[in-house]
Amino acid sequence: MLSVANNTEVLKNLYNAFDPFRPLPAGDPTYVDCQDVRGDADIIEELGNRIQLANQNTYQLYSGHRGAGKSTELLKLKQYLENRQFYVVYFAADEEDIDSEDAQYTDILLACTRRLLRDLGDIASPRPLLNWLQERWQELRDLAQTEMQFEDMGVELQMSQFAKLTANLRAVPQLRQQIREKINPHTVTLIKVLNEFLSDAKKRLPNGYTKLAVIVDNLDRMVLVKEGDRTNYDEVFLDRSEQLKALDCHLIYTVPISMVYSIRATDLRDIYGDCLILPMIMVRNPTGEVYQPGLKKLREVIRKRVRQHAPQLSLETQIFDNPQTIHKLCLMSGGHVRNLLLLTQDAISRTEELPITEKAVRRAITQARDTYRRTVENHQWDLLAEIFLSKRIINDDQYRCLMYNRCLLEYRYLDEEEEMHRWYDTHPLIQGIQEFKEALARLS
Repeated sequence: MLSVANNTEVLKNLYNAFDPFRPLPAGDPTYVDCQDVRGDADIIEELGNRIQLANQNTYQLYSGHRGAGKSTELLKLKQYLENRQFYVVYFAADEEDIDSEDAQYTDILLACTRRLLRDLGDIASPRPLLNWLQERWQELRDLAQTEMQFEDMGVELQMSQFAKLTANLRAVPQLRQQIREKINPHTVTLIKVLNEFLSDAKKRLPNGYTKLAVIVDNLDRMVLVKEGDRTNYDEVFLDRSEQLKALDCHLIYTVPISMVYSIRATDLRDIYGDCLILPMIMVRNPTGEVYQPGLKKLREVIRKRVRQHAPQLSLETQIFDNPQTIHKLCLMSGGHVRNLLLLTQDAISRTEELPITEKAVRRAITQARDTYRRTVENHQWDLLAEIFLSKRIINDDQYRCLMYNRCLLEYRYLDEEEEMHRWYDTHPLIQGIQEFKEALARLS
């Protein structure tokens, strides 16, 4: 039996170990390789090898449900490339630079400029970029919210002005459109000087590095904004594709899953090649039977995080009250890693003394289920019931919306002949909601 103080400390450590919003760095001991229960989706093989084999720069897209584990996989890819002489600049675009609720191409270009300056500014001369900014300083100074003359600043301060512009793009909505209007006519020249900077950087990379790659994460979180027949997704990934691909280095961008399942999917393929999609961990097969290999992987996710902070305690009797409690957590996550972490963390927060009980897990599930109930619109219950029965989706905005909100989940498996199959299901949390049950009854 743990003392009160030790019990509290263990609970605190466990709560933070299940942080659902922290991607695992490469080599983290809690990482679990789930490739074989995701239909053999392998970021190293499908993205990394293309970069390594290509004589020219590659431009690739990566997608999947938010919270499925894309950032963790991209960080693994970053390490893989670094071990093969690539200098890799990785950044999550929505952390400091863009507002996912209102994002356009210009925001992404400025974010890339700022991050490349920050990561490579000590390697290469920033002068081409600073000259570009100086030429436009009179019209941009107010938007950077400074009274200083550009020539009065030191180089470090001059470089920081790109950071001020991106910070204001994200944090000051009333300035956002003004900044875009000032920058938009000059994006071609900005890319030109950015490539001069990159060309210099590639000649001066630290010892052991010979090539340059940039990974722009979290663009898949962009909220869809539609104007007539066009969307902001079209503007960024299609209309501006030549500029997205214009940087002189290998590039990987994450893209919203709803765009990959739109009528523009073939256009994306023509421009960027095949987009790798990270599916869920399969917890049931298409006939509804529990898929034990997938559940085993999810239990391993829990076990590894627990072992770091309470290696002496039994997972199934001292951390949790019984194996069925863990089983329920794993099944209700739908194989969505962030959902598993959220549910577990919520159950821990409802626990004053170990073990975590079935009641605490049930309360966490009920709370999450209520969130999904509020996410689904009245006319969507029948759609969700249809997909539950058919395991298929239709190429339609309504279905894409449900995928973006994680009400629908995608799974993938290989059959005996190594043929890949995709299938879809409603989130397990939704399947327990009364409105869904009623819709299902109407179709039966």
